[in-house]
Amino acid sequence: MTAALVVACAVLGLLVGSFLNVVVHRVPAGASVVSPPSACPGCGQRVRPRDNVPVLSWLLLRGGCRDCGMRISARYPAVELATGVLFSVVAATVGLQWHLPAFLYLAAIAVALAAIDLDVHRLPDAIVLPSYLVGGALLTGASALEGDWPALVRGAVGMAALYGLYLALAVIKPGGMGFGDVKLAGVLGLHLGWVGWAELAVGGFAAFLLGGAVGVALIATRRAGRRSAIPFGPFMLAGAGVGLLAGDDLAAWYLGLVL
Repeated sequence: MTAALVVACAVLGLLVGSFLNVVVHRVPAGASVVSPPSACPGCGQRVRPRDNVPVLSWLLLRGGCRDCGMRISARYPAVELATGVLFSVVAATVGLQWHLPAFLYLAAIAVALAAIDLDVHRLPDAIVLPSYLVGGALLTGASALEGDWPALVRGAVGMAALYGLYLALAVIKPGGMGFGDVKLAGVLGLHLGWVGWAELAVGGFAAFLLGGAVGVALIATRRAGRRSAIPFGPFMLAGAGVGLLAGDDLAAWYLGLVL
């Protein structure tokens, strides 16, 4: 069952990733993600269904438009592949549980938000704010069906804690932390807290550790300066991933060293 679930979620992730490419392209511009249908920006020809198969179509077309030959960015199959991989990892980690949909949804918005933040240094409210409702509803349903109401309480505490932490940082040092990061922190805190206290602590801390390490590396290699604007959203999302996948083990290892 686990292997079948992982494969099914991987295929679902590839399909969702195809849609996320539309989200990444249109949401920052304030455009609809459902209309008009996808088309080549070079010749205006609509993308045919046979040319919209995740990853495979891009490979068969050799990264170009079938009609005009205009190059298609490799980011398109990369987003699809990344979503497929993340969905499979989530499925392998969570298994066939009621809270699986909540974390598949989190994986999907993580891919979209990371790509958008890297592109335009923004975390759009159009994605982040509805995630409070969607994530809250899915996790509430999971708590009810699994009989685990303490998990929902932890999630609420985690949401408030991470949101409050990032809000304090944004107020203390204006410009150092964007309010998009603050709003995303609440969403991540909700999911991390729902899983456990260790996941919340590790996921929250890992974002700053990863961000700091990459920042130092960029400065050391002269690819960025001390005042360079580096989007923090991807590090928040990666840190949350670390917390969800290995938070309990990392917390136990750290406490073992300290105690």
